[in-house]
Amino acid sequence: MAILLLVGIIAIDQIIKIAVKTGMYLHQSIRVTDWFYLLFTENNGMAFGWEFIDKLLLTSFRIVFVLLIAFYMFRSIRRGISWGYLICLSLIVAGAAGNIVDCVFYGLIFNNPPAPLVADFVPFGTGYGTLFHGRVVDMFYFPLVEWNWPSWLPLIGGDHFIFFSPIFNFADAAISCGVVALLLFYRKLLMK
Repeated sequence: MAILLLVGIIAIDQIIKIAVKTGMYLHQSIRVTDWFYLLFTENNGMAFGWEFIDKLLLTSFRIVFVLLIAFYMFRSIRRGISWGYLICLSLIVAGAAGNIVDCVFYGLIFNNPPAPLVADFVPFGTGYGTLFHGRVVDMFYFPLVEWNWPSWLPLIGGDHFIFFSPIFNFADAAISCGVVALLLFYRKLLMK
């Protein structure tokens, strides 16, 4: 069951990312509702687009992390781990693996045309980057509430504020759901 969940999440994540990458140009936005947009962005792989670690080091760390957690999951299954705990770990591993696919391969298999052109598959190795240097595709944007801070406030006065401005993908959502569920339901198990 854990393997089916892993494969399913990775497959759904990649289907969405490839559809966005080959169907939208970079920074194109499609309004779904007032509070939900598809907004095509790419980043070098860190959450929220942060870049303070070398790309190769980050991707290598992710691969090692996924392998260690997968090994832990395999050993835990043999010891009779609870299904809920296994599902939480599966969500985290599958999400991380989905983003690893982008980092490792997307630079090799996609071109990087300027807007308003959309990306195409190219012969392997002739893409916009090298092995381990692809960019992660993000597309879900939920600007739930927006306002301008009153000008009399120190430091932030007059600034525009968007509540929940991160742009993320299906893999990120799987990781977040897995972590939140672990913290809510398996905190005692994590503290052992």
